[in-house]
Amino acid sequence: MIMFKEKLKLIPHLPGSYQMKNKDGIIIYVGKAKDLFKRVNSYFNRPQTGKTAKMVSEIADFEYIVASSELEAFLLEFNLIKTYDPKYNILLKDDKSYPYIEYISKPYPKLKVARYLNIRKKDKKMLFGPYPNAYAARRINRLYPLKKCDNMPKKVCLYYHIGECLGYCEHKVDPLKLQAMEEEILAFLRGNADILKNKIIEKMDSYSKNLNFEMALELKKELNYINIILDKQKMELHDYVNRDIVGFYFDKGYLSVQILFLRNGRMVGGHSDIFPIISDYQDELDTYIMNFYTRHEIPKEILCPNDVNTSILQDILKVPFLVPLKGKKKNLVDLACVNAKINLENEMEIIKRDEEKTEVANNELKELLGLDKLDRIDLFDNSNLFGEFTVSCMVVFKNGRPAKNEYRKYKISLDKNDDYHTMEEVIYRRYYRALVDKTELPDLIIVDGGINQINACLNILNDLNLNIRVCGLRKNNKHRTNDLVDSKDYQIIPLDKTSSVFHYLTRMQDEVHRYTISYHRTIRSKGAISSVLDNIEGIGEKRKKELIKTFGSINKIRMAPIAELTKIIPENVAINLKEYLNTLKEEQKNKKENDEEMG
Repeated sequence: MIMFKEKLKLIPHLPGSYQMKNKDGIIIYVGKAKDLFKRVNSYFNRPQTGKTAKMVSEIADFEYIVASSELEAFLLEFNLIKTYDPKYNILLKDDKSYPYIEYISKPYPKLKVARYLNIRKKDKKMLFGPYPNAYAARRINRLYPLKKCDNMPKKVCLYYHIGECLGYCEHKVDPLKLQAMEEEILAFLRGNADILKNKIIEKMDSYSKNLNFEMALELKKELNYINIILDKQKMELHDYVNRDIVGFYFDKGYLSVQILFLRNGRMVGGHSDIFPIISDYQDELDTYIMNFYTRHEIPKEILCPNDVNTSILQDILKVPFLVPLKGKKKNLVDLACVNAKINLENEMEIIKRDEEKTEVANNELKELLGLDKLDRIDLFDNSNLFGEFTVSCMVVFKNGRPAKNEYRKYKISLDKNDDYHTMEEVIYRRYYRALVDKTELPDLIIVDGGINQINACLNILNDLNLNIRVCGLRKNNKHRTNDLVDSKDYQIIPLDKTSSVFHYLTRMQDEVHRYTISYHRTIRSKGAISSVLDNIEGIGEKRKKELIKTFGSINKIRMAPIAELTKIIPENVAINLKEYLNTLKEEQKNKKENDEEMG
C-alpha cells in the first residue's frame, strides 16, 4: 500500500473531484479543483485553522477522480455530495422555500399561496413571486370577489353577502366581468401597483358615501402602509425583468451569501446564509449557487460579482450570469454584498457561541464515555396508548445537530404494551436494514429508559454482530432526566443539571420525544378514521386506504362534496358515508350537550 505522503506526490495536475476519508473509510468531505495536485496538497503543506483544521485532523486517506474539464469536475463534486452527504459539506441542507402567489383561472378565478421547492416551466402554473410573506394575496382576495372556499358549497356563503365573492356556487357570472377582473389582478401581480391602490381608493369612496367611516379609515391606513412598502421596494430598473442579485462577503473562515429577489422592478425578498469554509471560498460559493438554484426558481437573469465562475454556472443552469461593471446593476450587486457583510458581522458572535456550545457538549459526552469519536448519535423512543397503535421513532444527531433527513418512523407489530420486545423489534429493523444497505452506523445509541431497554438493544446488536455503544436516559421519580446509564459495565453516571452535557442530552431527548408523539397522533387519527369507515357497506380495505390518504381526517371527508368522494367510491356509497358522518356528528353534539347539563 502506498504511504500517505507518497500518494500525495502522485496526484496529477488535472481538474477533478477529491474525497477525504476518515480512519473508518467514511467520506467526510468532497471538493473539486482545477488542479488536483495543488488543492489536495494544500491541506497538508500549510497551517490550517477553524473547521479546515478539524477536518484535516480526521483525514486518514483520500481518493480523487480526474475529470476532462472544470465543468465536469463541478458536476462530479455536486453529485458526490448528494450521494455521500459528507459531514463537512454543509451547504444548503435546509429545504426552505418561499411563498408564491398562484392565480387559478379555471373553473373559477382563485388565488392561493403556494410554496414550491422546484419550479418547473412545464407545469405552466401562473406563479408570481417569491414574496417575503402572503400579504399581497390576502389583500387581493379582500378587494376582488374571487372564489374563497376550497370546496363547492350548495349555497352562497357570507363572502357573497359582504361582496367578496360572486357566488360561483349558485350564480352564473358574466364572462366579460371575469375577464376584466382577471386583467386587473394579473396587471398588479406583474408590477402595476397603481391597480391595487386605485381599487382601495374606489372602495374608500364607496364606504364614505355610505357613511361607513370606520371601514374607510381602515382602508386609508392600509393605503398608507402600501405606499410605504412600495417606496421601500422601488428600484430604478424599469425593464420589468425578473432577476436575482447575488452578493457575498468572506471573513475569518466564514462565507456570507445574500441573494436578493427582484420581480417586476421591485425587491420582493431575499435569502441569506452563513457557513464555515473548508476549501477555497470561491469554489464553495459556486457550489452554493448551484445547489440553491436546483431547489428554487431560476429567474431570467442573475447578477453577481466577478468572483463567481459565471461560465460554468451558465452552462449548467442555462441562465445568463452577468457581472455588471458600472451603473444601476452594479449598484445592486454592491447592495447585495453590503447586506452579506452586515449579516456576517451581526451574526458572527452568535454563530461562534452556538458552535462552541454544541461542539463542547459533544466532546464532553465523548470524553465522558471514553469514545474515540462521536460524529453520529441515533436516539430511539417508543410510544403507545393502552397497548394500541404502538410506534417507535429514531432521530439522528450528527456533530451535535439534528439530521432530519435521517429520521425514521416505525409501526410496531406487537399488539400489547411491551417495551422490551418493542425495543428489540425496532433495533433489529433499523440495523439489519443498515447492514443490508451498507448505510452509516452510529457511534452511540441512546434509548429512553434504563437497563431493561439497554439489554433489549444489546441483545439484537449482538445477534447482528455489531459493536455499538448503548446508553439509556433514566428518569427520577419526578419523571425528569436524572442519570445516564452506560452499557459498558452498566455504569450509572449522574448528570449535573447545569452542565453542557445535560442540556445537550435533554435537547436530543426532547427532539426524539416530540417526533414520536407527533407520529403517534397521526397513527391514532388514521386509526379513528379507519374504524369509522369500517361501518360503511361498500368500503373495503383498498377504498379505505385511499380515503385516508386523500382526506386524512373524518371532518375533511364529511366536508368534501359528493363529486370529490365519487372519485374514490361509488356515488351511492358516498351518499351513505356523508349521511352516516353527519348523523355521527349530530350524536356527538347531543351527547356533549347532555353531559354539560348533567355536569
